Amino acid sequence: MANIKSSKQHNIKSQRKRCYNTSRKSMLRTFMKKVFLAITLKKKNIAMKEFYHVQSILDRLAMKKIIHKNTVSQYKLRFIFNN
Repeated sequence: MANIKSSKQHNIKSQRKRCYNTSRKSMLRTFMKKVFLAITLKKKNIAMKEFYHVQSILDRLAMKKIIHKNTVSQYKLRFIFNN
């Protein structure tokens, strides 16, 4: 456990950020599953709609540096080649 006040505050801030980031990543995985499900069920309209939604989430998370930009591009390519 930290003894210095500023390091205690930093630990609290880090825990808060970690909780926020894990919830965002979990939300992203849920939406990605929806897209893959729509692709496997051959529902192109739903898949495209969900893909555009996931794409905006991916870009937002990359901009905030929660997910690396190269990982985002890999995810997008995975969607494109699954169609």
